[in-house]
Amino acid sequence: MRVNLLRGVGAATALYGLAVAARPDLLARPSGLVDPDGRTAPATAVSLRPLGWRDAASGIAMLTAPAGPALTAATLLRIAADLGDAVLLGGTLPGRGTRAKAVAVSVGWGALSVAGLLVHERKE
Repeated sequence: MRVNLLRGVGAATALYGLAVAARPDLLARPSGLVDPDGRTAPATAVSLRPLGWRDAASGIAMLTAPAGPALTAATLLRIAADLGDAVLLGGTLPGRGTRAKAVAVSVGWGALSVAGLLVHERKE
């Protein structure tokens, strides 16, 4: 397990999640969920804020869980969320390019977490 990598993924996830919860436009714009003027509808913002909180919570769990089974569980939760995002957003967002980007980002973050679990620390 690469604890430092997992902590880094957790920190990035937590910060991004808090940012999206505060400003849903950060997720709405790249996801194509804005009106033609680039504004996020209030209902869309309400729907995106829980995703931000989910990411913040899972990231904080990865940051604070003790190394070992607790960190593994927190990381598996993060991986499940990333894979769920890839499937759900990849199948439903408007526009083929937008869906492809969402899948790439989700799978990329999930892959970092998988690597953090599977790659062992180097012993010096």
